[in-house]
Amino acid sequence: MRFGDRIRKLLGMEVVGDEDWDDLADLLVEGDLGAAFADSVVEELKAECARTGVRTGDEARLALKGLLSAYARPVSIAPSLGGLNIVMLLGVNGVGKTTTSAKLAKYWMDNGASKKVVLAAGDTFRAAAIDQLRLHGERLGVRVVAQERGSDSGAVLFDAIESATAVGADLVIADTAGRMHTKQNLIKELEKMDKIVASKADTARYRRLLVVDATTGQNALRQAESFSAAVKIDGLVLTKYDSSARGGVALAIARQLGIPTAFVCDGERYEDIGPFDPDRYLDEFLGLGS
Repeated sequence: MRFGDRIRKLLGMEVVGDEDWDDLADLLVEGDLGAAFADSVVEELKAECARTGVRTGDEARLALKGLLSAYARPVSIAPSLGGLNIVMLLGVNGVGKTTTSAKLAKYWMDNGASKKVVLAAGDTFRAAAIDQLRLHGERLGVRVVAQERGSDSGAVLFDAIESATAVGADLVIADTAGRMHTKQNLIKELEKMDKIVASKADTARYRRLLVVDATTGQNALRQAESFSAAVKIDGLVLTKYDSSARGGVALAIARQLGIPTAFVCDGERYEDIGPFDPDRYLDEFLGLGS
């Protein structure tokens, strides 16, 4: 059963009783909001329902959508015409950064936002990541700049930017190593890479996207805390947002860190990516609509 169906089942009664509020708070914790956030929003909802005379479950879900909408924050991330744009993807191992690099390249080429893309294989710790990005490049007809496993990641990014300038590309998408958010030495390396890119890029054309796995719950919040302490994060990419994902962590990250969501990936195909739609997202999360 999808998470939204569980919310709909809980708040499907004609009259919401006192015990239902505690059950709702517990369910929102399961939905990856976190305990403090869940308790807070349920208290707000109780007060709102009392103030407006809401009594049915359907009305309560609509009121809850209104309260959560403050944290379903979208952000539009797209290349700008007339210069070189750089998008760096960050995140821990296994969240899908390399595949997301390819998805974004195809997405922006297909909608005309970019005419020529260069992919940078900045994950030099894993030979498989380099090979995977090269394969994506072949499939998409996109140039990939890579070095041997163990090379300096900053040097790869530098070369990719130089290469993009030489061939007249308007977008560099940089994959990076899956730095574990608990290792401060690797976070420091990320700061170094960020400085390299920032020194070569127009501030308005440089974006950092944090890729998080929608199925990992509060772990994704911990990752966002660590990465945002190292560099400025412009937006989230929520991956693996399928039937098993609850996805509420995007709300928790926005509430705690102010980081909006840019894209959602709901499958493995190149086409399975799209801009974050807060209205659709909340309807799915709360079991509203058809």
